[in-house]
Amino acid sequence: MIRWALILFITFPYKALCQDELVDIASLSTEFDYEIRYATPQNFIGETLYDCAKCLLRPEVAEALVEANQYFCELGYKIKFYDCYRPLDVQKKMWSKVPRPTYVANPYGKGSIHNKGAAVDITLVTLEGCYVEMGSDYDYFGREAHIDNYNFSEEILANRKLLIDGMRKHGFQTVRTEWWHYSYRKNRSFPTLNDPLPCN
Repeated sequence: MIRWALILFITFPYKALCQDELVDIASLSTEFDYEIRYATPQNFIGETLYDCAKCLLRPEVAEALVEANQYFCELGYKIKFYDCYRPLDVQKKMWSKVPRPTYVANPYGKGSIHNKGAAVDITLVTLEGCYVEMGSDYDYFGREAHIDNYNFSEEILANRKLLIDGMRKHGFQTVRTEWWHYSYRKNRSFPTLNDPLPCN
């Protein structure tokens, strides 16, 4: 049995054996906001990188986000998505423009958790969709975006803490340099993907 399993593993690509299909989180809940920046030229590269504005994720990641959003909704807020699954080819394009691992994961190393469908870039808005101040714009590459920078007003620090605490409660972890980035903790078994977004 073990020998046969090894033959299968060697014969077929690992992606076919262990890849779960990504799900569109909009199919699970209508209570999110969206501003998928890479489907527009309004991003740090200045080019449209996605053919459509979709938020695709691993099923368990999407389910955890639905639960997190319910938590925020009870407090008067909801999650707004900037980015979700990101094909590896897009990661390579980002790296060619900004080869700085502090802000852009190296696609030729471990890559980004976004490439696994297990990370999101998010903020909070009110239930009415109004802006919540976080101290910098999304994809701002500087000290103002760092979560260990406390040189902000009490309001901004409280908003960041609300987001961080709520996401950590639901299985997500932060990165030091980006207040908006959250990776699902259980991501090691997920393969890196390069499938384009299904825009048809």
